[in-house]
Amino acid sequence: MGMKSYSFLFLMFFIVASITNIQICLADCDNVKDTCPTTEKQGTLFINGLPCKDQGNTSAHDFKSMELSKAGPRDAFGASVNIVNASTFPGLNSLGLSIGRSDMEVDGIVNLHNHPRATEMVFVWEGTVVAGFLDTQNKLFQKSLKAGDVFVIPKGLFHFFLNRGVGVATVFSVFNSQNPGVGSLTSGVTLESLSDSQLVGANDFTSLFSDIIYSQKN
Repeated sequence: MGMKSYSFLFLMFFIVASITNIQICLADCDNVKDTCPTTEKQGTLFINGLPCKDQGNTSAHDFKSMELSKAGPRDAFGASVNIVNASTFPGLNSLGLSIGRSDMEVDGIVNLHNHPRATEMVFVWEGTVVAGFLDTQNKLFQKSLKAGDVFVIPKGLFHFFLNRGVGVATVFSVFNSQNPGVGSLTSGVTLESLSDSQLVGANDFTSLFSDIIYSQKN
């Protein structure tokens, strides 16, 4: 094998290694310390998230949060959503996690949205909830969930939660990213455009939601 062939193989190896490293850096990195609670103090140590508090000032208080202890104000769809990350819960910093809570009044709905950087695992605390996501092949994965059930929503896919019970429904979520992000539909066509007759009694939302999502691409 000639020198040019070796040079070409080395170049290809370098390109592949560089791409691999870029992918690793773009994802949530593994933590390199046991703990790294967030601090607002400037000029402190950065690990792989927000600035770290000095280890001498770290306490158990940094790893407890009451941010999800109660529901927030309802929106126009009868739902409240609260996502907590390391900026408000210091102990999450560098762990690659965020947590959330969604509350829905009867027939309330968490509007279509996605999390571009995280898979979401949902635990139903109370109520009866229809949860569903639409994949890139226009297929809807939908299940009716009751208290104690768990449902997983793959990263980046549009999804919704709909309260189908007779009382308030509450779900808690865990995201496998320190910053999952939230994407929403921006045109005038949203779930608010659906009439009550379309939602009440409907068991399969495939055509309704696919029309809404894919209308954004026109």
